[in-house]
Amino acid sequence: MIANRRSNVPSRPDHEIVDRTKIRDGAVANRPIYVALTVTVESRRDILGLWAGDGGEGAKHWMHILTEIKNRGVNDVLMLVCDGLKGLPDAVETVWPRTTVQTCVVHLLRNSFCYAARQDWDKITKLLKPVYTAATEEAALERFGRRPEPAGT
Repeated sequence: MIANRRSNVPSRPDHEIVDRTKIRDGAVANRPIYVALTVTVESRRDILGLWAGDGGEGAKHWMHILTEIKNRGVNDVLMLVCDGLKGLPDAVETVWPRTTVQTCVVHLLRNSFCYAARQDWDKITKLLKPVYTAATEEAALERFGRRPEPAGT
């Protein structure tokens, strides 16, 4: 373990997550890095690729990346979790039509904070944790304070 330079908290350098980095392509620019991770049905994890963005990552960009992944042998994707990037759900639908696209819970929380005052963010996070960690939709609805509707209504 190595101590984090900003504090004495131990960090795991082999698990550091970087979502932006400086890239020299004629000039130094701060660009986003997109990571495609997979978890197989056998619970094996793998990195499918890393791509540097340029700020214009729309449907065409994602279609290119997803087609590249499919051409390398990924023929079926059960679920794709993303951060709500524009164009990504449409590209996924084109490449893997049966895939379920879901927005990451962390990103859903972050996006919902714009409707609350900053001083309430910690309270909201604590109140919602039992909801998003529930094992079933029914349990989540109950924890949220609503009773699930009977099936078929």
